[in-house]
Amino acid sequence: MPLTRFLVSRLLLATLLVAAGASAVEPASGPVATEEPIEFTAGSGETVAAFRGEFIVPSNWNRPGQATLRLAYVRFPASGAAKGPPIVYLAGGPGGSGIDTARGPRFALFMAMREFGDVIAFDQRGTGASSRQPTCTSTYRIDDATAYSDLEYADLHRAAARQCLQQWQRDGLDLRDWTTAQSVHDLDALRRHLGADKLSLWGISYGSHLALAAITAMEDRLERVVLASVEGLDQTVKRPAETDAYFTRLQAAIDTRPELASRFPDVVGLMRRVLARLEAEPLLLRVTPTGGAAYDFLLERRDLQQLASGMIADPSSALQLLELFAALDAGETAPIAWVLGKYHRAGEAIDFNPMPLGMDLASGISRRSLDRFEREAKAAILGGYLNFPMPQLDLLVPGLDLGDRFRRDPRSCLPVLVLIGTLDGRTYPDGQREAVRGLSNAEITVVVNAGHNLFMTSPEVTGRIQSFMRGEQSALDRIVVDGWSGP
Repeated sequence: MPLTRFLVSRLLLATLLVAAGASAVEPASGPVATEEPIEFTAGSGETVAAFRGEFIVPSNWNRPGQATLRLAYVRFPASGAAKGPPIVYLAGGPGGSGIDTARGPRFALFMAMREFGDVIAFDQRGTGASSRQPTCTSTYRIDDATAYSDLEYADLHRAAARQCLQQWQRDGLDLRDWTTAQSVHDLDALRRHLGADKLSLWGISYGSHLALAAITAMEDRLERVVLASVEGLDQTVKRPAETDAYFTRLQAAIDTRPELASRFPDVVGLMRRVLARLEAEPLLLRVTPTGGAAYDFLLERRDLQQLASGMIADPSSALQLLELFAALDAGETAPIAWVLGKYHRAGEAIDFNPMPLGMDLASGISRRSLDRFEREAKAAILGGYLNFPMPQLDLLVPGLDLGDRFRRDPRSCLPVLVLIGTLDGRTYPDGQREAVRGLSNAEITVVVNAGHNLFMTSPEVTGRIQSFMRGEQSALDRIVVDGWSGP
């Protein structure tokens, strides 16, 4: 599918240890009997002694005793004197790997968190090393040189998804196994497997969505929660009006930097102008991919909206997006053709992986939120494409949607730290505050100029998390960073 494959798809998945006493384990401060000692190597080349573990859960907690899944994690032993409950990292996506995240730029933060307890890089069901399922490649394709209406485009994806559902059913895979509610049960099973009375949770983006669901379901088994770039339980689909408001905030931030303000004096005007031109007359490009044959690509308004949806998470990539818009506004097509040649492959089939598809469809959207979405999308800069293929595929699978009871904002007095980036183009400040309004003991720190991936934007962010984990009272509700150079 054009553009979405590399930018919008959620980049850039025996013995049943579910009952207390089902397995003899030692406390999390010492090796769990089934764990394997390893030398963990980060992408930076740094190494640390750790343990690799696995435990088995039902593929569906409503049908115990049938099929099972093997879930994996890496445990970094606590380094501090005061060892609290295990701290479980919940990756975003849905579809991100906690273990892979620990290898990346956040490795230093994983190590810093060891001051407070064992740190668990957890691969949620269907991700990384945890029973990852193969992607279904349908027979449906988006012809690169053909124009499609929004309705035709959505219908093709719906037909492809139905075909994949039929294939998964033949293979014995039930999409009802891949829901946030199932993953919450997995977290409680992980707690028991580690021999812990409680867990602390640390999640970002979809990981915060899972953490909020866990607060609702297992509050008495949680100690502390750190949330960043929060996605509420009824926020799988973001409001188009909030995306428009993001561009206003982006403009205000650009205006504080003269070198950027002179290049982009009117972000909204630029984007609307270019999108309107493509709506009136799509642009036929000749694309030459690296090591492949040249092909024609009809650049439509929808393609650019999807491209933008994948690039506005952080201010550094948003600036790259604006450069593409400015080039198109000036009649220069080489930059966008280069992007297509580098990342898009002609004639790719529409495909789906059961984990992210099931998680998003199950979390769904309330009817009230859907009505608001449809009203706002009509005039929004990015239309209804920020979270495509949601809500376009909403209610595709009967019985999968978890319902409005699941989507209620959690109510809790647990200590929670919330980190909000002002230039987050995926989860928005107002929506994040709304998502945690029922958490009476929540501390909110705004990270000015940070985007969606805010953890490593400043040592102050790490320091704020550390002070929260120590239980210290902090008045630090605002951190200013330079988000333009990347997270």
